[in-house]
Amino acid sequence: MKMKAKILMLILGFLFILSPAQATCVVYFTGIGCPHCAKTDPVIFEDLVNKYNLTIIEYEIYQTPGNGEIMWQYDSTYHTGLGIPLVIFDETKYIIGDLPILRNIESVIEEVNHNQCLLLNKKVYPEALDLNELPGIPKIWVKDRVLVKGNTYLSPEIARKLLYGKDFLQILKKFELEKADACMPYSGGEVCFEHAVKFNQDWIFAWNGEGLNVSAGASTPMPTPNATPQKTELTLGKIVSLAVVDAINPCALAVLTLMLVAIMSYNPKKKYKVLLAGLAFSFSVYVMYLLYGLIIVKFFQVVSQLVLAKFYIYKGLACFAILLGIFNLKDAIKYKPGGLLREMPLSWRPKVKKIISGITSPLGAAFVGIFVTVFLLPCTMGPYVIAGGILSALEFLKTLPWLLLYNLIFISPMLAITFIIYLGYTTVENVSGWKERNIRWLHAIAGSIMFSLGLLMFFGFI
Repeated sequence: MKMKAKILMLILGFLFILSPAQATCVVYFTGIGCPHCAKTDPVIFEDLVNKYNLTIIEYEIYQTPGNGEIMWQYDSTYHTGLGIPLVIFDETKYIIGDLPILRNIESVIEEVNHNQCLLLNKKVYPEALDLNELPGIPKIWVKDRVLVKGNTYLSPEIARKLLYGKDFLQILKKFELEKADACMPYSGGEVCFEHAVKFNQDWIFAWNGEGLNVSAGASTPMPTPNATPQKTELTLGKIVSLAVVDAINPCALAVLTLMLVAIMSYNPKKKYKVLLAGLAFSFSVYVMYLLYGLIIVKFFQVVSQLVLAKFYIYKGLACFAILLGIFNLKDAIKYKPGGLLREMPLSWRPKVKKIISGITSPLGAAFVGIFVTVFLLPCTMGPYVIAGGILSALEFLKTLPWLLLYNLIFISPMLAITFIIYLGYTTVENVSGWKERNIRWLHAIAGSIMFSLGLLMFFGFI
Protein backbone atom coordinates (compact mmCIF):
# COMPACT_ATOMS: atom_id res chain seq x y z
CA MET A 1 0.00 0.00 0.00
CA LYS A 2 2.81 2.36 0.86
CA MET A 3 4.43 1.65 -2.48
CA LYS A 4 1.19 2.35 -4.33
CA ALA A 5 0.75 5.60 -2.40
CA LYS A 6 4.27 6.69 -3.33
CA ILE A 7 3.65 5.85 -6.98
CA LEU A 8 0.36 7.79 -6.92
CA MET A 9 2.08 10.81 -5.35
CA LEU A 10 4.82 10.67 -7.99
CA ILE A 11 2.23 10.56 -10.79
CA LEU A 12 0.27 13.50 -9.34
CA GLY A 13 3.48 15.48 -8.87
CA PHE A 14 4.51 14.75 -12.45
CA LEU A 15 1.12 15.88 -13.75
CA PHE A 16 1.33 19.03 -11.65
CA ILE A 17 4.71 19.87 -13.16
CA LEU A 18 3.37 19.36 -16.69
CA SER A 19 0.18 21.34 -16.06
CA PRO A 20 0.14 25.12 -16.37
CA ALA A 21 0.50 27.17 -13.21
CA GLN A 22 -2.88 27.78 -11.68
CA ALA A 23 -4.10 31.27 -12.49
CA THR A 24 -6.42 33.71 -10.78
CA CYS A 25 -9.11 35.01 -13.11
CA VAL A 26 -10.61 38.50 -13.30
CA VAL A 27 -13.03 40.11 -15.71
CA TYR A 28 -11.94 43.71 -16.25
CA PHE A 29 -14.04 46.44 -17.84
CA THR A 30 -12.09 49.51 -18.92
CA GLY A 31 -12.17 52.20 -21.59
CA ILE A 32 -9.49 53.97 -23.60
CA GLY A 33 -9.92 57.67 -22.83
CA CYS A 34 -11.35 57.09 -19.36
CA PRO A 35 -9.21 59.17 -16.94
CA HIS A 36 -9.96 56.83 -14.02
CA CYS A 37 -8.97 53.79 -16.09
CA ALA A 38 -5.70 55.55 -16.94
CA LYS A 39 -4.75 55.09 -13.27
CA THR A 40 -5.62 51.40 -13.03
CA ASP A 41 -4.78 50.06 -16.51
CA PRO A 42 -0.98 50.29 -16.23
CA VAL A 43 -1.04 48.71 -12.78
CA ILE A 44 -3.19 45.79 -13.92
CA PHE A 45 -1.66 45.16 -17.36
CA GLU A 46 1.98 45.83 -16.54
CA ASP A 47 2.37 44.85 -12.88
CA LEU A 48 -0.32 42.63 -11.44
CA VAL A 49 -0.75 40.32 -14.43
CA ASN A 50 2.81 39.09 -13.88
CA LYS A 51 3.05 39.39 -10.13
CA TYR A 52 -0.02 37.24 -9.42
CA ASN A 53 -0.18 35.02 -12.49
CA LEU A 54 -3.50 36.56 -13.48
CA THR A 55 -5.75 35.61 -16.34
CA ILE A 56 -7.48 38.85 -17.30
CA ILE A 57 -10.53 38.88 -19.53
CA GLU A 58 -10.45 42.50 -20.64
CA TYR A 59 -13.45 44.25 -22.16
CA GLU A 60 -12.49 47.67 -23.55
CA ILE A 61 -15.79 49.49 -23.99
CA TYR A 62 -15.08 52.92 -25.48
CA GLN A 63 -13.56 51.88 -28.80
CA THR A 64 -15.41 48.58 -29.11
CA PRO A 65 -19.12 49.38 -28.63
CA GLY A 66 -20.23 45.75 -28.58
CA ASN A 67 -18.30 45.26 -25.35
CA GLY A 68 -20.36 47.89 -23.60
CA GLU A 69 -23.47 45.82 -24.06
CA ILE A 70 -21.73 42.99 -22.24
CA MET A 71 -21.27 45.21 -19.20
CA TRP A 72 -25.03 45.77 -19.14
CA GLN A 73 -25.48 42.00 -19.15
CA TYR A 74 -23.04 41.54 -16.26
CA ASP A 75 -24.85 44.18 -14.26
CA SER A 76 -28.24 42.63 -15.05
CA THR A 77 -26.97 39.21 -13.99
CA TYR A 78 -24.71 40.04 -11.04
CA HIS A 79 -25.54 43.70 -10.16
CA THR A 80 -21.92 44.75 -10.60
CA GLY A 81 -22.69 48.35 -11.58
CA LEU A 82 -22.16 50.38 -14.73
CA GLY A 83 -19.09 52.40 -13.83
CA ILE A 84 -15.52 51.87 -14.96
CA PRO A 85 -12.90 50.74 -14.19
CA LEU A 86 -14.51 47.56 -12.88
CA VAL A 87 -12.76 44.36 -11.75
CA ILE A 88 -14.94 41.28 -11.20
CA PHE A 89 -13.74 38.19 -9.30
CA ASP A 90 -17.03 36.41 -8.63
CA GLU A 91 -20.70 37.06 -7.91
CA THR A 92 -19.99 38.85 -4.63
CA LYS A 93 -16.45 40.15 -5.09
CA TYR A 94 -15.96 43.03 -7.47
CA ILE A 95 -14.30 46.43 -7.19
CA ILE A 96 -15.41 49.57 -9.02
CA GLY A 97 -13.51 52.85 -9.30
CA ASP A 98 -9.82 53.71 -9.58
CA LEU A 99 -9.00 54.38 -5.93
CA PRO A 100 -10.88 51.33 -4.54
CA ILE A 101 -9.15 49.12 -7.12
CA LEU A 102 -5.69 50.48 -6.40
CA ARG A 103 -6.21 50.12 -2.66
CA ASN A 104 -7.87 46.70 -2.53
CA ILE A 105 -7.18 44.61 -5.61
CA GLU A 106 -4.05 42.87 -4.35
CA SER A 107 -5.66 41.78 -1.09
CA VAL A 108 -8.68 40.43 -2.97
CA ILE A 109 -6.43 38.57 -5.43
CA GLU A 110 -4.62 36.91 -2.54
CA GLU A 111 -7.95 36.07 -0.91
CA VAL A 112 -9.60 34.41 -3.92
CA ASN A 113 -6.43 32.60 -5.16
CA HIS A 114 -7.12 30.55 -8.28
CA ASN A 115 -10.80 31.34 -8.58
CA GLN A 116 -13.09 30.51 -11.45
CA CYS A 117 -13.76 33.04 -14.22
CA LEU A 118 -17.21 34.51 -13.80
CA LEU A 119 -18.92 34.29 -17.17
CA LEU A 120 -22.47 35.38 -17.92
CA ASN A 121 -23.92 31.90 -17.76
CA LYS A 122 -21.43 29.90 -15.71
CA LYS A 123 -18.11 29.80 -13.88
CA VAL A 124 -15.04 28.02 -15.21
CA TYR A 125 -11.38 27.81 -14.23
CA PRO A 126 -9.05 29.87 -16.46
CA GLU A 127 -7.26 26.78 -17.80
CA ALA A 128 -10.62 25.39 -19.00
CA LEU A 129 -11.87 28.51 -20.78
CA ASP A 130 -13.49 28.15 -24.17
CA LEU A 131 -12.90 31.58 -25.67
CA ASN A 132 -15.49 30.96 -28.36
CA GLU A 133 -18.13 31.22 -25.63
CA LEU A 134 -17.00 34.69 -24.60
CA PRO A 135 -19.22 37.40 -26.08
CA GLY A 136 -17.82 40.51 -27.74
CA ILE A 137 -14.15 41.15 -28.52
CA PRO A 138 -12.22 40.53 -25.29
CA LYS A 139 -8.47 40.38 -24.83
CA ILE A 140 -7.13 37.55 -22.68
CA TRP A 141 -3.99 38.57 -20.79
CA VAL A 142 -1.69 36.02 -19.11
CA LYS A 143 1.79 37.05 -18.01
CA ASP A 144 3.79 37.78 -21.19
CA ARG A 145 1.02 36.89 -23.67
CA VAL A 146 -2.21 38.34 -24.97
CA LEU A 147 -4.80 36.64 -27.14
CA VAL A 148 -7.39 38.85 -28.85
CA LYS A 149 -10.57 37.00 -29.68
CA GLY A 150 -11.75 36.99 -33.28
CA ASN A 151 -15.11 36.20 -34.82
CA THR A 152 -14.03 32.80 -36.20
CA TYR A 153 -14.01 29.54 -34.28
CA LEU A 154 -10.78 28.52 -32.57
CA SER A 155 -10.29 25.18 -30.89
CA PRO A 156 -10.40 25.66 -27.09
CA GLU A 157 -7.40 23.33 -26.77
CA ILE A 158 -5.35 25.48 -29.15
CA ALA A 159 -6.34 28.65 -27.30
CA ARG A 160 -5.34 27.13 -23.97
CA LYS A 161 -1.98 25.99 -25.34
CA LEU A 162 -1.30 29.45 -26.73
CA LEU A 163 -2.07 31.09 -23.41
CA TYR A 164 -0.56 28.57 -21.00
CA GLY A 165 1.54 26.07 -22.95
CA LYS A 166 5.30 26.00 -23.41
CA ASP A 167 5.14 24.79 -27.01
CA PHE A 168 2.81 27.51 -28.29
CA LEU A 169 5.18 28.38 -31.14
CA GLN A 170 4.68 24.90 -32.59
CA ILE A 171 0.92 25.53 -32.44
CA LEU A 172 1.26 28.83 -34.30
CA LYS A 173 3.32 27.21 -37.07
CA LYS A 174 0.25 25.24 -38.10
CA PHE A 175 -1.53 28.46 -39.11
CA GLU A 176 -1.04 30.94 -41.90
CA LEU A 177 0.41 33.92 -40.09
CA GLU A 178 0.55 37.65 -40.72
CA LYS A 179 2.44 40.24 -38.75
CA ALA A 180 0.21 42.25 -36.42
CA ASP A 181 0.56 45.33 -34.27
CA ALA A 182 2.46 44.19 -31.19
CA CYS A 183 1.31 47.10 -29.00
CA MET A 184 -1.87 46.66 -26.98
CA PRO A 185 -3.32 50.08 -26.10
CA TYR A 186 -4.89 50.95 -22.79
CA SER A 187 -6.13 54.21 -21.33
CA GLY A 188 -3.14 56.52 -21.24
CA GLY A 189 -0.56 54.13 -22.69
CA GLU A 190 0.15 50.74 -24.21
CA VAL A 191 1.90 47.44 -23.56
CA CYS A 192 4.22 46.53 -26.43
CA PHE A 193 5.21 42.89 -26.93
CA GLU A 194 8.18 41.57 -28.86
CA HIS A 195 6.06 39.64 -31.36
CA ALA A 196 2.47 39.63 -32.62
CA VAL A 197 0.71 37.69 -35.36
CA LYS A 198 -2.71 37.47 -36.90
CA PHE A 199 -3.95 33.92 -37.43
CA ASN A 200 -7.14 31.93 -37.94
CA GLN A 201 -8.43 34.84 -40.08
CA ASP A 202 -9.04 37.41 -37.35
CA TRP A 203 -7.43 36.32 -34.05
CA ILE A 204 -4.34 38.15 -32.79
CA PHE A 205 -1.70 36.70 -30.49
CA ALA A 206 1.13 38.75 -28.96
CA TRP A 207 3.98 37.44 -26.81
CA ASN A 208 7.49 38.02 -25.54
CA GLY A 209 10.42 35.68 -26.03
CA GLU A 210 11.39 33.54 -28.99
CA GLY A 211 9.87 34.65 -32.29
CA LEU A 212 8.79 33.14 -35.59
CA ASN A 213 9.64 33.87 -39.19
CA VAL A 214 6.56 35.65 -40.45
CA SER A 215 6.29 37.04 -43.97
CA ALA A 216 6.96 40.74 -44.07
CA GLY A 217 4.18 43.14 -44.92
CA ALA A 218 1.95 45.78 -43.46
CA SER A 219 1.11 45.03 -39.85
CA THR A 220 -2.46 44.03 -39.17
CA PRO A 221 -4.07 46.59 -36.85
CA MET A 222 -6.04 45.64 -33.78
CA PRO A 223 -9.38 44.12 -34.75
CA THR A 224 -12.59 46.02 -34.38
CA PRO A 225 -15.97 44.53 -33.58
CA ASN A 226 -18.76 44.16 -36.10
CA ALA A 227 -20.29 47.36 -34.78
CA THR A 228 -18.57 50.48 -36.05
CA PRO A 229 -16.76 52.36 -33.27
CA GLN A 230 -17.78 55.90 -32.57
CA LYS A 231 -15.44 58.48 -34.06
CA THR A 232 -14.82 61.04 -31.39
CA GLU A 233 -11.58 62.41 -32.74
CA LEU A 234 -11.21 66.11 -32.28
CA THR A 235 -10.91 68.10 -35.46
CA LEU A 236 -10.29 71.77 -35.86
CA GLY A 237 -13.20 71.91 -38.30
CA LYS A 238 -15.73 70.71 -35.74
CA ILE A 239 -14.78 73.18 -33.04
CA VAL A 240 -14.37 76.12 -35.43
CA SER A 241 -17.70 75.39 -37.11
CA LEU A 242 -19.54 75.31 -33.79
CA ALA A 243 -17.79 78.48 -32.62
CA VAL A 244 -18.71 80.30 -35.85
CA VAL A 245 -22.37 79.35 -35.38
CA ASP A 246 -22.22 80.67 -31.82
CA ALA A 247 -20.44 83.84 -32.93
CA ILE A 248 -23.10 84.87 -35.47
CA ASN A 249 -25.90 84.26 -32.99
CA PRO A 250 -28.26 87.28 -33.15
CA CYS A 251 -28.75 87.06 -29.41
CA ALA A 252 -25.14 87.89 -28.54
CA LEU A 253 -24.94 90.63 -31.18
CA ALA A 254 -28.14 92.22 -29.87
CA VAL A 255 -26.81 92.40 -26.32
CA LEU A 256 -23.55 93.98 -27.48
CA THR A 257 -25.30 96.65 -29.55
CA LEU A 258 -27.61 97.48 -26.64
CA MET A 259 -24.56 97.93 -24.44
CA LEU A 260 -22.78 100.16 -26.97
CA VAL A 261 -25.92 102.27 -27.43
CA ALA A 262 -26.04 102.81 -23.67
CA ILE A 263 -22.39 103.88 -23.56
CA MET A 264 -22.70 106.24 -26.53
CA SER A 265 -25.88 107.76 -25.13
CA TYR A 266 -24.07 108.58 -21.90
CA ASN A 267 -20.78 109.63 -23.54
CA PRO A 268 -21.66 110.71 -27.09
CA LYS A 269 -18.37 112.55 -27.70
CA LYS A 270 -16.01 110.13 -26.00
CA LYS A 271 -15.53 107.36 -28.55
CA TYR A 272 -12.66 105.84 -26.61
CA LYS A 273 -15.27 104.98 -23.97
CA VAL A 274 -16.98 102.84 -26.61
CA LEU A 275 -13.70 101.06 -27.30
CA LEU A 276 -12.97 100.42 -23.63
CA ALA A 277 -16.54 99.38 -22.88
CA GLY A 278 -16.68 97.02 -25.86
CA LEU A 279 -13.35 95.43 -24.91
CA ALA A 280 -14.34 95.14 -21.25
CA PHE A 281 -17.69 93.61 -22.13
CA SER A 282 -16.12 91.15 -24.59
CA PHE A 283 -13.42 90.16 -22.10
CA SER A 284 -16.00 89.49 -19.37
CA VAL A 285 -18.07 87.35 -21.72
CA TYR A 286 -14.91 85.50 -22.75
CA VAL A 287 -13.91 84.68 -19.17
CA MET A 288 -17.40 83.64 -18.09
CA TYR A 289 -17.97 81.45 -21.13
CA LEU A 290 -14.60 79.83 -20.57
CA LEU A 291 -15.75 78.87 -17.07
CA TYR A 292 -19.07 77.62 -18.42
CA GLY A 293 -17.19 75.56 -20.98
CA LEU A 294 -15.06 73.87 -18.32
CA ILE A 295 -18.22 73.04 -16.36
CA ILE A 296 -19.88 71.56 -19.47
CA VAL A 297 -16.81 69.46 -20.28
CA LYS A 298 -16.57 68.18 -16.71
CA PHE A 299 -20.26 67.29 -16.73
CA PHE A 300 -19.87 65.18 -19.85
CA GLN A 301 -16.76 63.50 -18.44
CA VAL A 302 -18.66 62.54 -15.29
CA VAL A 303 -21.66 61.30 -17.26
CA SER A 304 -19.42 59.36 -19.65
CA GLN A 305 -18.29 57.15 -16.77
CA LEU A 306 -21.72 55.50 -16.94
CA VAL A 307 -20.31 53.23 -19.62
CA LEU A 308 -22.83 53.14 -22.46
CA ALA A 309 -23.47 56.86 -22.02
CA LYS A 310 -20.13 57.45 -23.72
CA PHE A 311 -21.26 55.52 -26.78
CA TYR A 312 -24.45 57.48 -27.18
CA ILE A 313 -23.26 60.94 -26.14
CA TYR A 314 -21.66 61.51 -29.54
CA LYS A 315 -24.76 60.30 -31.40
CA GLY A 316 -26.93 62.40 -29.10
CA LEU A 317 -24.83 65.49 -29.76
CA ALA A 318 -25.12 64.83 -33.48
CA CYS A 319 -28.92 64.62 -33.23
CA PHE A 320 -28.94 67.81 -31.14
CA ALA A 321 -26.90 69.58 -33.83
CA ILE A 322 -29.31 68.39 -36.53
CA LEU A 323 -32.28 69.60 -34.48
CA LEU A 324 -30.70 73.02 -33.89
CA GLY A 325 -29.94 73.25 -37.58
CA ILE A 326 -33.57 72.52 -38.48
CA PHE A 327 -34.84 75.13 -36.00
CA ASN A 328 -32.48 77.76 -37.39
CA LEU A 329 -33.43 76.92 -40.96
CA LYS A 330 -37.08 77.25 -39.93
CA ASP A 331 -36.31 80.74 -38.58
CA ALA A 332 -34.65 81.60 -41.88
CA ILE A 333 -37.85 80.69 -43.73
CA LYS A 334 -40.44 81.89 -41.23
CA TYR A 335 -38.82 84.06 -38.58
CA LYS A 336 -40.26 84.29 -35.10
CA PRO A 337 -38.33 86.22 -32.39
CA GLY A 338 -37.29 84.46 -29.20
CA GLY A 339 -36.80 80.95 -30.57
CA LEU A 340 -35.62 78.43 -27.98
CA LEU A 341 -31.81 77.96 -28.03
CA ARG A 342 -31.51 80.47 -30.90
CA GLU A 343 -32.49 83.80 -29.38
CA MET A 344 -33.12 85.33 -25.99
CA PRO A 345 -36.67 84.68 -24.74
CA LEU A 346 -38.90 87.71 -25.29
CA SER A 347 -39.85 87.84 -21.61
CA TRP A 348 -36.21 88.37 -20.66
CA ARG A 349 -35.46 91.20 -23.04
CA PRO A 350 -36.94 94.10 -21.02
CA LYS A 351 -34.96 93.01 -17.95
CA VAL A 352 -31.72 92.78 -19.89
CA LYS A 353 -32.33 96.12 -21.60
CA LYS A 354 -32.97 97.77 -18.24
CA ILE A 355 -29.74 96.36 -16.81
CA ILE A 356 -27.69 97.42 -19.82
CA SER A 357 -29.19 100.92 -19.97
CA GLY A 358 -27.56 101.66 -16.62
CA ILE A 359 -24.01 101.26 -17.96
CA THR A 360 -22.01 104.46 -17.68
CA SER A 361 -18.39 103.25 -17.80
CA PRO A 362 -16.11 100.50 -19.11
CA LEU A 363 -16.01 99.02 -15.60
CA GLY A 364 -19.77 98.86 -15.61
CA ALA A 365 -19.68 97.19 -19.00
CA ALA A 366 -17.34 94.53 -17.56
CA PHE A 367 -19.69 93.76 -14.68
CA VAL A 368 -22.70 93.70 -16.97
CA GLY A 369 -20.81 91.38 -19.29
CA ILE A 370 -20.42 88.96 -16.39
CA PHE A 371 -24.07 89.22 -15.43
CA VAL A 372 -25.74 89.02 -18.83
CA THR A 373 -23.95 85.80 -19.75
CA VAL A 374 -26.61 84.13 -17.62
CA PHE A 375 -29.23 85.55 -20.00
CA LEU A 376 -27.13 84.73 -23.04
CA LEU A 377 -26.73 81.06 -22.17
CA PRO A 378 -30.22 79.89 -23.21
CA CYS A 379 -29.75 81.29 -26.71
CA THR A 380 -26.07 80.40 -27.23
CA MET A 381 -25.61 77.16 -25.30
CA GLY A 382 -26.63 74.80 -28.13
CA PRO A 383 -23.35 74.81 -30.10
CA TYR A 384 -21.36 75.18 -26.88
CA VAL A 385 -22.91 72.06 -25.34
CA ILE A 386 -22.09 70.09 -28.48
CA ALA A 387 -18.50 71.37 -28.44
CA GLY A 388 -18.19 70.53 -24.73
CA GLY A 389 -19.41 67.00 -25.37
CA ILE A 390 -16.84 66.50 -28.11
CA LEU A 391 -14.04 67.97 -26.00
CA SER A 392 -14.91 65.72 -23.06
CA ALA A 393 -13.01 62.90 -24.81
CA LEU A 394 -9.79 64.73 -23.85
CA GLU A 395 -8.16 64.93 -20.47
CA PHE A 396 -9.69 67.84 -18.59
CA LEU A 397 -6.71 70.21 -18.73
CA LYS A 398 -6.14 69.46 -22.43
CA THR A 399 -9.57 70.91 -23.21
CA LEU A 400 -8.43 74.39 -22.14
CA PRO A 401 -6.64 75.38 -25.40
CA TRP A 402 -9.69 74.27 -27.40
CA LEU A 403 -12.02 76.30 -25.18
CA LEU A 404 -9.73 79.32 -25.46
CA LEU A 405 -9.91 79.05 -29.25
CA TYR A 406 -13.67 78.49 -29.28
CA ASN A 407 -14.39 81.53 -27.13
CA LEU A 408 -11.97 83.73 -29.06
CA ILE A 409 -14.00 82.96 -32.18
CA PHE A 410 -17.22 83.48 -30.20
CA ILE A 411 -16.33 87.03 -29.16
CA SER A 412 -14.63 87.98 -32.44
CA PRO A 413 -17.78 89.69 -33.85
CA MET A 414 -18.05 91.66 -30.60
CA LEU A 415 -14.48 92.83 -30.97
CA ALA A 416 -14.93 93.58 -34.67
CA ILE A 417 -18.06 95.66 -34.08
CA THR A 418 -16.36 97.53 -31.24
CA PHE A 419 -13.36 98.51 -33.38
CA ILE A 420 -15.47 99.36 -36.43
CA ILE A 421 -17.60 101.77 -34.40
CA TYR A 422 -14.58 103.21 -32.62
CA LEU A 423 -12.77 103.85 -35.91
CA GLY A 424 -15.83 105.56 -37.30
CA TYR A 425 -16.64 103.16 -40.16
CA THR A 426 -20.21 102.84 -38.98
CA THR A 427 -22.54 103.57 -36.08
CA VAL A 428 -24.19 101.42 -33.46
CA GLU A 429 -27.55 102.14 -35.06
CA ASN A 430 -26.30 100.89 -38.43
CA VAL A 431 -24.96 97.70 -36.86
CA SER A 432 -28.25 97.08 -35.08
CA GLY A 433 -30.19 97.78 -38.27
CA TRP A 434 -27.96 95.48 -40.30
CA LYS A 435 -28.57 92.70 -37.79
CA GLU A 436 -32.34 93.12 -38.03
CA ARG A 437 -32.30 93.24 -41.82
CA ASN A 438 -30.14 90.14 -42.13
CA ILE A 439 -31.40 88.10 -39.20
CA ARG A 440 -32.90 85.49 -41.52
CA TRP A 441 -29.56 85.08 -43.29
CA LEU A 442 -27.80 84.68 -39.95
CA HIS A 443 -30.20 81.88 -39.04
CA ALA A 444 -29.79 80.35 -42.49
CA ILE A 445 -26.00 80.25 -42.21
CA ALA A 446 -26.10 78.91 -38.65
CA GLY A 447 -28.74 76.34 -39.57
CA SER A 448 -26.86 75.08 -42.61
CA ILE A 449 -23.62 74.66 -40.65
CA MET A 450 -25.30 72.93 -37.71
CA PHE A 451 -27.41 70.61 -39.85
CA SER A 452 -24.46 69.57 -42.03
CA LEU A 453 -22.17 69.11 -39.02
CA GLY A 454 -24.80 67.02 -37.24
CA LEU A 455 -25.27 64.71 -40.23
CA LEU A 456 -21.52 64.22 -40.64
CA MET A 457 -21.15 63.42 -36.94
CA PHE A 458 -24.11 61.05 -36.86
CA PHE A 459 -22.94 58.97 -39.82
CA GLY A 460 -19.34 58.90 -38.59
CA PHE A 461 -17.68 60.97 -41.31
CA ILE A 462 -16.05 63.28 -38.75
